[in-house]
Amino acid sequence: MIMETYATSVNAMIALGGLMLVQLLVADVVGIQNKHAPGSSVEADHSNLLFRVTRTVANTNESIAVFIILLLACFFSGANAGYTAIAAWVFVAARLGYMVCYYGNLQLLRSTVFGVALLSVLALLLIALFT
Repeated sequence: MIMETYATSVNAMIALGGLMLVQLLVADVVGIQNKHAPGSSVEADHSNLLFRVTRTVANTNESIAVFIILLLACFFSGANAGYTAIAAWVFVAARLGYMVCYYGNLQLLRSTVFGVALLSVLALLLIALFT
């Protein structure tokens, strides 16, 4: 039942998984190109692409848990499937925008898109609670 009712939201989770895979691959390729020793620290320097791609992966890892928990809360509470799907896809789109902005070192736009992602998880919380 959940898969049928929330198929669009499940597709958003699948897309986010694909996006995370791309981020990992980009970080690995950039690390190899920079001859970075695996497991060693990356210097905090926004002018360094290696730093930006590794921070993108880390930030996605930091935010994914709240997204999954709140999306599951929507599923199990029987929340409105349409609203849930919109919030889920906004989160995925914002994470994609965040990735592109971080790779391109567009700091103000990156922060704005991060805010959109935060608003989308807040929306998931409200949807789970009130629909």
